[in-house]
Amino acid sequence: MLSNFSDRRKLLAVVLITVVTAYIGWKIGQSPNQALQFAFNGLSVGAIYALLAMGFTIVYSTVWFFDLYYGAAAALGAYGVFYLRGQEVLGGQHAVNSPYVNGVFALVIAGVVAWALHAAFYRRLRSRFHPTALRVGGGMLSGAAGVYTGLVLAYPDHIHIALSPLVGVLVALAAIWALQRGCRRIWRDAEHRALLITSAGAAATVGAYCGFLIANAPGAKLYLSWALSCLLAGAVGLALYRGLYVYMRQRARSPLVMLVASLGILLAITAFIVIIFQSTPHPLPEPFGNEPWAIGEATIKGFNVFTIGMAIAGFVGLLLLLKKTRFGRMVRAIGDDEEVSKVVGINTTVIIAIVFFIGAAFAALAGLLSGHDTAIQPRLGLLLLLKGWIASVVGGIGNLYGAIVGGFVLGMIEQFGIWDLAGEWKDVISFVVLILFLSFWPLGLLPKR
Repeated sequence: MLSNFSDRRKLLAVVLITVVTAYIGWKIGQSPNQALQFAFNGLSVGAIYALLAMGFTIVYSTVWFFDLYYGAAAALGAYGVFYLRGQEVLGGQHAVNSPYVNGVFALVIAGVVAWALHAAFYRRLRSRFHPTALRVGGGMLSGAAGVYTGLVLAYPDHIHIALSPLVGVLVALAAIWALQRGCRRIWRDAEHRALLITSAGAAATVGAYCGFLIANAPGAKLYLSWALSCLLAGAVGLALYRGLYVYMRQRARSPLVMLVASLGILLAITAFIVIIFQSTPHPLPEPFGNEPWAIGEATIKGFNVFTIGMAIAGFVGLLLLLKKTRFGRMVRAIGDDEEVSKVVGINTTVIIAIVFFIGAAFAALAGLLSGHDTAIQPRLGLLLLLKGWIASVVGGIGNLYGAIVGGFVLGMIEQFGIWDLAGEWKDVISFVVLILFLSFWPLGLLPKR
């Protein structure tokens, strides 16, 4: 007789792995080509779940708070693309373009920019300039950013022209940053100012050229709408933390209160989506790589390969950000002990706000990539929220490595699980997996250490 729960758990794991392996081996023997097709489908769906799990992980492991807005961010990503490019699938005039929606997002961007300017520059410049002058200047810049956002949203057919200056500026700044990182001594040496000016001019030229290319590339509209949708979803996530959660954390000091508040936000955003777009499912425009590739008797789209690549790139990017940068060290310090982080001088409010932005942007990216494979609907956000959470539990909640592993594992389990069942059973299989892991392996496949 088994002596303890740990032994029983190990035995159950062995039994389940044996049964699943035997089942998959039997099905592969029956139809190798169909097994290859399910494997392709599992990797494609698993990439979406991995993106969701990674974004959820970076937020949860920092503040240990289950933010339900995460599901709304996924829906905002998908519906943002439809809002900007809906006329491509519906034809005629733009499907939806509300000045109220444009105004709300303009206000959100203006507020986020004002906060960012204050957080980044106010303390450094207040000794040189009068506080009133700083506030007026910051207000003008943030107001201009809000107006710019409103205009871009109001005229989506010209998004490639409207965003080309922003793309040019970002490319130029990235080039200058890269030059500065690569040639620190030269940039700091006053004797090389001519080289500094020349390098800055070259970076500006490259930025202007990239902006010119974007302005003359109408085919970039869809992909610019991806970037803008992720930016807006991330900005809303940042604004919610800075404008609501931070005060609730200080006053309530209860995860339950914040959970209920984020649930209200999720339900409110879902209701607004239904009001604006109706409850009818909507397709998104066809992206690149929509032609299927034949591998044996199985098929996979180039876009699905791109989705898998985005999950891997997102994992590598987050890993480098958390392990190799000062920002990442601060994030890990806050996750270990927020109060101690404050004592040692870390501005936890700013760092956590950025983390919320990153997490929401990952959710939006997963939502829009998923929306290009299936029609979007208002409950999309809730479903993706649950799948991202299940993938995190399977992989090991709070562990970035576990997030990507859990996402792909869940995708493969779902696809192979419906081999002899209808597709509607896919969600049932996911929740059975969740119950099993919560009951017997709550730390997941790769527990956080």
